[in-house]
Amino acid sequence: MLCFRNAGEVKTIPLLDRAFHYGDGCFSTARIHQGCFELKERHFARLALAAERLHLNFDLNLIDQTIDQISARFKDISGTVKIILSRGEGNRGYALPDHPADVYVIFYPQETNDFKCETVSSGVLDTAMGLTMPQLVGIKSLNRLEQVLLKKEAQDKGWAEALVTDVQGGVVEGVSSNCFIRINNTWITPELRYNGVHGVMRAEILQRMQQQQIPCEQRYIDMEEIPKFQSLFFCNALSPMKAVMDLAVLPLDVQPCFELFQTLQLNQMSEYA
Repeated sequence: MLCFRNAGEVKTIPLLDRAFHYGDGCFSTARIHQGCFELKERHFARLALAAERLHLNFDLNLIDQTIDQISARFKDISGTVKIILSRGEGNRGYALPDHPADVYVIFYPQETNDFKCETVSSGVLDTAMGLTMPQLVGIKSLNRLEQVLLKKEAQDKGWAEALVTDVQGGVVEGVSSNCFIRINNTWITPELRYNGVHGVMRAEILQRMQQQQIPCEQRYIDMEEIPKFQSLFFCNALSPMKAVMDLAVLPLDVQPCFELFQTLQLNQMSEYA
């Protein structure tokens, strides 16, 4: 693992960093496959939007400078990159310090393969997600305690990924993924109006579906509709499709997922047109 702060390699993080004290910042996790920073523009756009909403002033070029340094060390660089924007150091209290945000880039080198459509067993978690302050809906802030608790329940139940609902009874997403659901032979993805993360892979899939003229609704999905699910898959930047074989006791059809994966060429994140 390598860690950089503002394009300089570091081994430690300041004790007064507000990311540690308040979760004051945002992040994005991306895959680099054989030298290609997959969905880079989507990651950068989401970071920029989050920075605007959080009033973070940061230099986007620091990310590219860091990736260049990492690429110089590894041939055909492959692995996972986590980009963190922190408010930086500050005095005690919530008042914002007046300086640019710190840009952390953490690189986990590992061999990567072309994407495949994975299959998993899953279920619906008992723990419900709360509603989010409107300015924070969709962004990946550093405050992820909900996901930590949701992941604990999923692990306890033996599910690699699980479906999450909210306190209003709506289907939201997976613990660390967005989701697409097939009901009455139509694809639907939760609208994420009150909570959830606007994932880069979700956005990519929606665009590709539009280009292929495959209808996909974005709407509220009540948890009472779960028995009507025909198919379900989870997606995020590190895995474009985890097709669910069974949702607890509900068997699901994975074939529409496989077909969609092929049609949208989700094994390709840099060559799709």
